[in-house]
Amino acid sequence: MANHLAGATSPYLLQHADNPVHWQEWGEDAFAEARRRDVPVLLSVGYAACHWCHVMAHESFEDQQVAAAMNEGFVPVKVDREERPDVDAVYMAATTAMTGQGGWPMTCFLTPDGEPFFCGTYYPKPHFLQVLAAVRDAWRDRRTEVLRSSASITGALARMSVSGPADALDTDALADAVATLGREFDPVNGGFGTAPKFPPSMVLEFLLRHHARTGDADALRMAEETCTAMARGGMYDQLAGGFARYSVDAEWVVPHFEKMLYDNAQLLRAYLHLHRATGSDLAERVARETADFLLADLGTPEGGFASALDADAEVDGRGVEGHTYVWTPDQLADILGPDDGARAAEVLSVTPAGTFEHGASTLQRRADPDPRWWSDVRARLLAARAERPQPARDDKVVTAWNGLAISALAEAGALLEEPRYLDAAVACADLLLSTHLVDGRLRRASRGGVVGSAAGVAADHGDLADGLLTLHQATGDARWLEAAGRLLDVALERFGDGAGGFFDVADDAERLVTRPKDPTDNVEPSGQSALAGALLTYAALTGSARHREAAEAAVAAAGRLARQAPRFAGWTLATAEALFAGPLQVAVVGSGDSAADLVRTVRRATSPGLVLTAGEPDAPGIPLLAHRPLVEGHAAAYVCRGFVCDRPVTTTGQLEQALRATVAP
Repeated sequence: MANHLAGATSPYLLQHADNPVHWQEWGEDAFAEARRRDVPVLLSVGYAACHWCHVMAHESFEDQQVAAAMNEGFVPVKVDREERPDVDAVYMAATTAMTGQGGWPMTCFLTPDGEPFFCGTYYPKPHFLQVLAAVRDAWRDRRTEVLRSSASITGALARMSVSGPADALDTDALADAVATLGREFDPVNGGFGTAPKFPPSMVLEFLLRHHARTGDADALRMAEETCTAMARGGMYDQLAGGFARYSVDAEWVVPHFEKMLYDNAQLLRAYLHLHRATGSDLAERVARETADFLLADLGTPEGGFASALDADAEVDGRGVEGHTYVWTPDQLADILGPDDGARAAEVLSVTPAGTFEHGASTLQRRADPDPRWWSDVRARLLAARAERPQPARDDKVVTAWNGLAISALAEAGALLEEPRYLDAAVACADLLLSTHLVDGRLRRASRGGVVGSAAGVAADHGDLADGLLTLHQATGDARWLEAAGRLLDVALERFGDGAGGFFDVADDAERLVTRPKDPTDNVEPSGQSALAGALLTYAALTGSARHREAAEAAVAAAGRLARQAPRFAGWTLATAEALFAGPLQVAVVGSGDSAADLVRTVRRATSPGLVLTAGEPDAPGIPLLAHRPLVEGHAAAYVCRGFVCDRPVTTTGQLEQALRATVAP
């Protein structure tokens, strides 16, 4: 045997291609080998930007002693959780059930039939060697007990995928969710709960939508205070824009430094909507800087967006977390001179003792300095930082996360009137539809323009459909609406669970020991909630009752979760807000400055149920423009609520009044 990862497309797997471990990719060949040798499969799951994955790799997978033990007693299989979220979901559920917690790297021992019997996460080398020996001995000497355990665990996993009763949400439930979030809110530092703190992107969207629908001041306050705290702290890159994955402390000072596409796409949208709701200059600045970060640091030559920047940078042959981003007062003085260096240290909270490790500090920006001075200092610090070792980039293009980026950039381009962002969204959509769609079916990821073999999951269909629908509203191009409809039809046909919800994988996907299904909105929308949101938007844009009913059923399928744990049902709750606020359909017909002014007026509206289509009357493929003529030769806006339409208006004042009339008191 030998290491078989050299031909992998995943950057994470390629990081392990030179290990002395005889890694194989996930697949039937690995399990057939385990059956032939009568040994367990050792499944190791991680991702390219994972700090502790790198630590375990250096300690164990690059070590000859550990590799020998792995190769002798097991068939080692390496999986990129971002490329195979279905495999990750099944065995993460097992790991959490066995240990009470999960995380990456994830280490699972499986029977040759794929049933888990022992799971954990990161193991230091000495402990890992002990685990390997104990599992090998158990497989050899207590096989019956091991198989009984694996069958019990697999049965429990199957029961977890059984649909529970639907629990339709009403407006009282949404108000109760805000109250629950209020009890979990950190009034001092913003955010929810204690350390570590993850950016609550979908919860922020729910709170902003709830405020837009009801005027609830507490919902807006929690959203604004959280956004402000994150943007002022060290989790936000004060020089280049973009957010790190989470803060290790409650004050948002020290991040876990990896930067993920899915976080930044969702946060871009949240700050954009906060700016729209409040006029906040801070929110607008962060939205622009985050969009610029996506284009500059995550854009790929093919037009997509890379998955992540690593937490580590390589220094003297080893990975050092945060090395690229942290500073000492002396370093600032060396670059800026003593006066500007001291001023920058004060502005950016760089202290002699340091806020991170070894006397270095993350950069915070608790107040806004003089713009002209800051522009010069920022440019000089960025130039100096560019000379440091840089974090590696996982340039895998994941469908779901690129769908999130399309949504965010399309909205940013439209609301901020920045063509670069809109052009990037169009290029990304073109790439996904031309490369990730193979024989009418969606694939999960590509790299370098070459699509991988892993099938698209529910989140890929929902997030990409949502991105295409947002792009349609930003451009008026019918092809995005049509493509979204095709994706949603596949989702309805292949992913439904028969009870209103959705499995994570299609009915014709590779068979795992159980078919995963999880409605939880964690760091990104679940497949079920992503599809619910896209189905609802598509229904509003087309008038399709079938798609609206499917959206309502999907929200109800997660209703119990949303009532009990709103922090983990943010996108379900945000979609429910759109259900109750809409459909509010606005069609702008005509061209020229007057039509542009009407469109601009609509885009400033905050109703979560609003959809917009603009173009010429009876433009082909756009239902909302059908049978809607110009008014005496002038551009006009048609405002419809619940499929009941007002008389068309031709001035922005009339349109503002019509939109105000659709907002609940």
